[in-house]
Amino acid sequence: MTDPEHIIRLITALPDGTHIIEHPDGRLERTQGQTDWARVDAMTDQDIERAVADDADAVPLDVDWSNAELIVPPRKKPVSIRLDEDVIDWFRRSGPGYQTRINSILRHYMRQKTSV
Repeated sequence: MTDPEHIIRLITALPDGTHIIEHPDGRLERTQGQTDWARVDAMTDQDIERAVADDADAVPLDVDWSNAELIVPPRKKPVSIRLDEDVIDWFRRSGPGYQTRINSILRHYMRQKTSV
């Protein structure tokens, strides 16, 4: 079982390959993804099968989905909020999904304040 003190959560992935992650101590960090997507896209099925066969850490995925539960995220409530212009501009520059990112950051803040 994974030690919760070492779990790093992905908060959001931006279109430019940037990830915002949350450390166990609550710190948020902006990181750049390191996946070479052009190389992945160029791989054939045979390339992928060969790479998996050569990977000592690869294990067959034998997942039983018959007992899976669908978790529906909470409904969003439309609100009108006044934000500093530079703050909203910064979020909008990060591309589509900026409202979701704002919501994630507010949720993180809420969890930190309610866990004290």
